[in-house]
Amino acid sequence: MSLFSHHQHSSHQFFIFLLILAFKGFTISVSATTFTFVNKCDHTVWPGILGKPDLGTTGFELKKGTTQTFQAPTGWSGRFWARTGCKFDDSGHGTCSTGDCGSGEINCNGNGATPPATLAEFTLGTGSPDYYDVSLVDGYNLPMIVETNGGSGSCEATGCGEDINRRCPSELRVDGGDACNSACGAFGREEYCCSGAFASPSSCSPSVYSEMFKVACPKSYSYAFDDATSTFTCTDAADYTITFCPSSSPSLKSLMQSGPGSSVEQAAVATKSWIANLATGDSTRINQPFSISMSIFFMAITFIFSYLVF
Repeated sequence: MSLFSHHQHSSHQFFIFLLILAFKGFTISVSATTFTFVNKCDHTVWPGILGKPDLGTTGFELKKGTTQTFQAPTGWSGRFWARTGCKFDDSGHGTCSTGDCGSGEINCNGNGATPPATLAEFTLGTGSPDYYDVSLVDGYNLPMIVETNGGSGSCEATGCGEDINRRCPSELRVDGGDACNSACGAFGREEYCCSGAFASPSSCSPSVYSEMFKVACPKSYSYAFDDATSTFTCTDAADYTITFCPSSSPSLKSLMQSGPGSSVEQAAVATKSWIANLATGDSTRINQPFSISMSIFFMAITFIFSYLVF
């Protein structure tokens, strides 16, 4: 009798255990986040994925006008980017002209993007908000925006909808004009990379080049310590949409609104800084002696700008 009672008790505990497992599985499936990739470019792109845990793929083809979705569990952390100009053979082996991950395959297999590349970065919270941003710290190769669906908190759209390749300075431009390097990538100097003696927010300041990125894309990271205006949060977001080449999206307007930190204000700051650097000889471009005529020219520009602004 006692053996039978013990068997019933054990069966009851096992049944409760199965219910708990089922409930946990249900909770995980409900709290999973959906990433939706949309290609509005006039060409195919090959998104790359670097993150943990694995989402089932680390790279895929996304033809013009198509979408693709992936599920990510809470706690997932990683980045997405688009590779362009890729040439893969029938076996899936090949390379890309921008954003290549060096795997020699469509899957990136744990490799990140070779700069320059526009990056979308995420850390999904576990009982805490998600953190996300679009970064130009490693340079830029195409427009990208991130939008949320559902969730609470600010949950703002962010990204870079501008074609920076068209305005990229020659010293940052990649051969062929398909991408634009960061100053760190182009010159490798510590003050641009926020490394060495410049590895803190107090010692690493925006450069003329990072300000150019900030003017074009006020909500994107322009250099390593550009946190205040570039990191966004959302709690319990059901879906994130990553759009490549968002030529017509309601979120594009909000990304370029005037106000504190907007492109209008940043443009003024960048222009003042650029003129000041030229006047003091601290320009990050290659320094060359100015002729008298060039000095008069820049003095005139400074006077006109001051008159218009003030």
